[in-house]
Amino acid sequence: MVPPRALGALLVLLLLLLDSGEETYTDNSEHSRNACQGLINMGLYDPPFFLEDTAKCFTKCRQSEDESCDLDNLQRYWLDYETHLVEKSLKEKVDLPFLKTFVKNFSTNISEDLHFSLDPSQIPTQVMGNEHKPPDRVRLPRSLFASLQSSNLEVRLAISVLDIGAGNVFKGPRLSLEDDSRVLNNRLVGLSFGHMRVTGLAEPLEITFSHQSQPPNMTLTCVFWDVTKGSTGDWSSKGCSTEIGAKGTVCRCDHLTFFALLLRPVLDKVTVKALTRISQAGCGASMIFLAFTIVLYIVLRFSWQRFKSEDAPKIHVALSVSLFLLNLIFLINMGYDPYMPEATCWVQGAIFHYFLLCVFTWMVLESLHLYLLVIRVFNTYFKHYFLKLNLVGWGLPALIVICTGTANSYGLYTIRDEDNRISLELCWFLDTADIALYVTVHGYFLITFLFSAAVLGLVAWKIFTLSNATAGKKQRQHWKAVLTLVGLSSLVGMTWGLAILTPLGLSTVYIFTLFNSLQGIFIFCWFIVLYFPSQSDVSSFSGTARAEQTHTMSHE
Repeated sequence: MVPPRALGALLVLLLLLLDSGEETYTDNSEHSRNACQGLINMGLYDPPFFLEDTAKCFTKCRQSEDESCDLDNLQRYWLDYETHLVEKSLKEKVDLPFLKTFVKNFSTNISEDLHFSLDPSQIPTQVMGNEHKPPDRVRLPRSLFASLQSSNLEVRLAISVLDIGAGNVFKGPRLSLEDDSRVLNNRLVGLSFGHMRVTGLAEPLEITFSHQSQPPNMTLTCVFWDVTKGSTGDWSSKGCSTEIGAKGTVCRCDHLTFFALLLRPVLDKVTVKALTRISQAGCGASMIFLAFTIVLYIVLRFSWQRFKSEDAPKIHVALSVSLFLLNLIFLINMGYDPYMPEATCWVQGAIFHYFLLCVFTWMVLESLHLYLLVIRVFNTYFKHYFLKLNLVGWGLPALIVICTGTANSYGLYTIRDEDNRISLELCWFLDTADIALYVTVHGYFLITFLFSAAVLGLVAWKIFTLSNATAGKKQRQHWKAVLTLVGLSSLVGMTWGLAILTPLGLSTVYIFTLFNSLQGIFIFCWFIVLYFPSQSDVSSFSGTARAEQTHTMSHE
């Protein structure tokens, strides 16, 4: 039997143990919070416990109000660690699950470039330039070390591969969740000479990141961590170029720091929404002015006798009608109903395709007429000329759409982001009908665009030759020639050529969308200038514009 005094002692001991446990739990919780605030581990790197303790914040520091993290302190901790390895530590290797680092002294008088492998599962190692190139690698040019010879015979270099996890550390404002962007494989590559800053390299260093083929709506960008951007730093591409390949991307940068490869959607939801609004507003405005053009033509046709026999305004109006109907079906298509029957979506996609091809065709017919008007000039009479143009302008697209439709190519088309979330849906080509899309849209457009560009180039040469010949008499001929070419460009569809430049960046996508959606307004302005010139310009207007009103009479 336990004496009462002993029993009391046991109870006191138990209470002390319980209290001790609560304090331990509280201390651990407080310790974890302080570590992610960068308060207790700052400047502490040995033993590896401090690194591992801070690395836990890669997963703890997510976009949540429950976690208290100081991203600036955490990011600076890892930036300073590379400097610590170069300046104060004697370590030559760091091998942790989240960090692989290689540190070594190199002579500044080297005879060839240095190459290193960057396998994320292994410590970076130096490889010979003539060996088999590893998928992930870095090349440091000989000129980099030569530029340091004046002040150093030897430099200490640290190369790190850091896994930053899925949290917010090293994400920055640029990689918001709404932007659907991320650091590729959550991997950073650090290059450092310690406190020695290296910028403005004449020959850039090269980092190759291996990856699988990315979706067509995603783009890769080489970036570095810029501590001067924002309150906590952010990614920047200044001084870096990106060369994207099928199995890897080469980053060339003119300085040393932490580098990464950003994966970003070309058209995320925010961008798609903005482009959609621009297109809807522009197409709506174009439809109004195209309607004005058509009405104006009808009025002139009844009030101006010779207007009935001129072919040029008929071609302009045919293009206006096709463009008006394309804008109309586009606006209808943007309001896709998920409960729409498949057959209805099929028909809507086919109609959309048809009027798009009609626009392409009438633009190339404008170019053909312009060629006959300005370049060929003589022997340009063709019996039933405009009737033949109509057969091509409306018939050829119909033939293509019928052939495409028999292959069951039309249906629901979706644009998705990297997480497979839908950004946009419309009735167009099926996702599986890539070949039909490339042949009947991309290929057809490319042929028509190249022909129109060639004709416009010849016309430009002709106009400026004439302008130079009469420069002594007419001082304003040059700017009139430029305005004439701008007007003709809208007719033959040069604004559609901006589609070729869209891979250069998002800004060109916005420019393409804006100019194309306003094409109807440009055509209306050209129609007004062509058929309602001011009295002072009647005798001096550009030769090309006046030729449209005289040459077409030969087709009566």
